[in-house]
Amino acid sequence: MPPLPPLLGARRAPTDPSGATAPDDSGPLDAALDDVELRTARAALAQGRRQAARSLLVHTGDDWDRRGHRLTVLAEDPYAAAWASDWLAAEPGSADATALLALALVHRALRGKEEPVRAREACDTAAALAPADPTPWLGRLLLARTLGPEREVLDIFAELRRRHPEHHHAHHLLIARLAERPAGGRAEAHEVYDVAELAAAEAPADSPLAVLPVIAYAERYRVLAATGLAPADPAACGHWSGPRARRILRASFDWWLEWEHDEHPRRHIDLNHLAFALSRAGRPAEAAALFQRIGEHATPAPWVYAHPDPLAAFHAARTRALGQR
Repeated sequence: MPPLPPLLGARRAPTDPSGATAPDDSGPLDAALDDVELRTARAALAQGRRQAARSLLVHTGDDWDRRGHRLTVLAEDPYAAAWASDWLAAEPGSADATALLALALVHRALRGKEEPVRAREACDTAAALAPADPTPWLGRLLLARTLGPEREVLDIFAELRRRHPEHHHAHHLLIARLAERPAGGRAEAHEVYDVAELAAAEAPADSPLAVLPVIAYAERYRVLAATGLAPADPAACGHWSGPRARRILRASFDWWLEWEHDEHPRRHIDLNHLAFALSRAGRPAEAAALFQRIGEHATPAPWVYAHPDPLAAFHAARTRALGQR
């Protein structure tokens, strides 16, 4: 078994991310979440107009978590590769267009519509154009998380962390892959929990990586449920009731109550995981507070881990929590 990449390091000063202030009209399960500017650019790109996407990425700058989120969402559209190719034809050498093409080819490869080697080469080209940008490496990690060996996942993650140590999406992808390692010893002794807690301890005080241990528990639950080792009924499942799980849930919820920077582009993913965990752990009052903050921004994961219809699972858990306050 290959060693895990080092996750401990010097604590850095908190940063102040900035977010959109436009009205919120996104629907449930929309990967754009509450990013109004992203949804506007995506709609314009679907009509063959790239200026909104171009301006969006220029103004995103080196807010790497936001850039990764925006490029990933834009790239998920089945026609994104064609849009990016047209953009590159008009602006040869554009780092933004090259990164969009790379991410689009990654998503096509994950859907079985593109050769993985071509997607990897596109990510390498994008990385060469913008050496400081972790986003092309995010594309490589998305691909390796599903199609590559674990050694490749660990190597790519190390490259990502070298460029942005607190990269949110990258940590989630690593945790999802490590959760699939076979368990050994006690149920709460799986190494994915150790990795998640170390990363959370290393991150700045206001980093959403504080919730990463909850992500680890959800991803491990996914593996257990898929193999029939975790019952669907929360009352019959002890996954969320062990001492380590209780400590992690309490610490993550307390951190969320004190979190002062509520503009992270992927925060609703964390909030959905925390609401899911609190719901499964039988803590409806705490879950209700999360559901009120989430609003309609449900995310497929982790609700799909326990039910084939994630939106139905989300609404059922929210109804129970709000009804028991």
